[in-house]
Amino acid sequence: MSLRHTFTNYRFWVLICFISICLFSWGAGSWAGYRLLERESLQESFRYSQLVANELNRYRPIPELMAEHPLMRSVLEHPDSELLVLEANEEMKKMASIVASSDVYLMDRTGLTIAANNYQLPTSFIGRNFAFRPYFHEAMASADSTIYFALGITTDQRGLYFSHPVTNELGEPLGVVVIKIQVTDLEDQWQRPAAFSESEMVVLDLDGISFLASRPAWLYRAFEPISDERRLGILADRRYHDEDLTPMTIVDQGRPIGVSTRSERLLVGEGEAARPFLSVETPLPQLDWTLRVLIGTEPVLWTQVQFLVGGTLVFLGGFLTWLYVRERYRREAELAERGEQLEQRVAERTADLESSNQQLLAEIAERERAELELKETQQELIQAAKLAVLGQMSAGLNHEMNQPLTAIQAYARNSRRFLERGENETVDANLHEIVSLCDRMAELTRQFKVFARKSEGRPSLVDMRQPIDGALKIISAQDNSAGVQFDWQRPQHPAWVHGDLIRIEQVLVNLIANAAQATETVDQPQIQIDLRFNDACWQCRVRDNGPGLPANTEQLFEPFFTTKSMKQGLGLGLSISRQIVDALGGKLVGQNRRDGQGAEFILTLTQREGAA
Repeated sequence: MSLRHTFTNYRFWVLICFISICLFSWGAGSWAGYRLLERESLQESFRYSQLVANELNRYRPIPELMAEHPLMRSVLEHPDSELLVLEANEEMKKMASIVASSDVYLMDRTGLTIAANNYQLPTSFIGRNFAFRPYFHEAMASADSTIYFALGITTDQRGLYFSHPVTNELGEPLGVVVIKIQVTDLEDQWQRPAAFSESEMVVLDLDGISFLASRPAWLYRAFEPISDERRLGILADRRYHDEDLTPMTIVDQGRPIGVSTRSERLLVGEGEAARPFLSVETPLPQLDWTLRVLIGTEPVLWTQVQFLVGGTLVFLGGFLTWLYVRERYRREAELAERGEQLEQRVAERTADLESSNQQLLAEIAERERAELELKETQQELIQAAKLAVLGQMSAGLNHEMNQPLTAIQAYARNSRRFLERGENETVDANLHEIVSLCDRMAELTRQFKVFARKSEGRPSLVDMRQPIDGALKIISAQDNSAGVQFDWQRPQHPAWVHGDLIRIEQVLVNLIANAAQATETVDQPQIQIDLRFNDACWQCRVRDNGPGLPANTEQLFEPFFTTKSMKQGLGLGLSISRQIVDALGGKLVGQNRRDGQGAEFILTLTQREGAA
């Protein structure tokens, strides 16, 4: 019952930790996601506000410059002069073309338009009274430039109106000159952030009505509540002409954690069409306008999911680490307990174990001694095999040595006679021949001395051409090699391998000697030796044109297996050769030639690292 209660508490606390980490990860993802949305919105708001400020600064001084034109004052002082009015119309048409504005017109003190650039169009402003517009009466009252947004009554197009009073010499206002700039260019220059396709923009006036919007359906909509009194004032100014100014359906969902006071979360739309947005407000410079950038909150959900996955992975990593550490401590405790029990048992059986230990040590020492004897026997066996080969070669060596010794004896006797006669040049020539014969004898005996010596050094860098040359010199001294044609295709460049010169030479002597014996019954005995580089290894092939090998070629490498007579060997040569090659990390195989004209043995040794 206690164990079940502990397990229940354990699962409860794990569940609590998991839920806490999930909630924290979800909240952190929300914080990071909304922070990212706000940062992107602020960057785009700054860019767009600077664009609007540049446009305002571009057109603001133009009405003032136009008001200083003498023609404007003259036509206002003499409105009945058709010549002045026509000249003013043409001048305004020219100004509209220069400043790239849609309309330029001039009003008198009563707000009546007396000149305009569109005087030739059916929608001309001439004769229309705009005294109700704020840009007229504010300019007349302040004697300064004003900026106003409105929906054109005549053209039904949105525009920014820049106005400035035209005064006489005494500074009294005679009328107002106005420039209208269409705002569609400002909408076209709105750019959605690259990372957020679901983003919109609206520009609100002082009353919270949108007059610029990236969505056409959001134009002339009230994004903030408007009082009845203020609605009547907007209708009196006819700022938005006949538009209904329908309120937007907006539900304030509060401000997310981590964002500034300029941001809030809104649900815009009705029913299924309602979508959540993060709204970031930025006041536009010089005017009572507000720029709102609304970005869809779907990326926040993906950020929350990513943080949730990350938090889950962190929890799993920590949980698995805790389980591992806990299990390790438990196992260590179990091992400690078992160790104490084992020590107790060891103490109880000390006498028996001591006796067993002594017996075991004796067996180990006996086995080590046997292994040492086995290694020594193997080495002696290898050396005996080499000496046996030397014994078989002794007859040929005696024959090769007998001729130089006979010649040396003859040269020495002749030199004494020539010396008595005083023929020193002839003596010197005889001595030179004696030295040459001694060098030849030394070269013959050197190969036998190297072959007979035990190899005690570690494997090193060996040029495969050298042991092949030495083996051929040794085999050439045997009687049974007489008449054998050795075809040694010696490479021009070194063939570096990882091995031991003496051991490799012993293997090659054995392979070439076997090949020579295999060709004793052949009319034209021939032995081919070549070196090939294949797959980072050097392969030495020894081929003969004898009768070939028996079917089971692997049996040749078994100790004491031989197809020769007892006088020719005990069947240990190939077995010892394979052991030598295996110890050097190489490979030795034998097989019949594919053309059926004898056998071939292939010695493979790895190339030395760094050797070319």
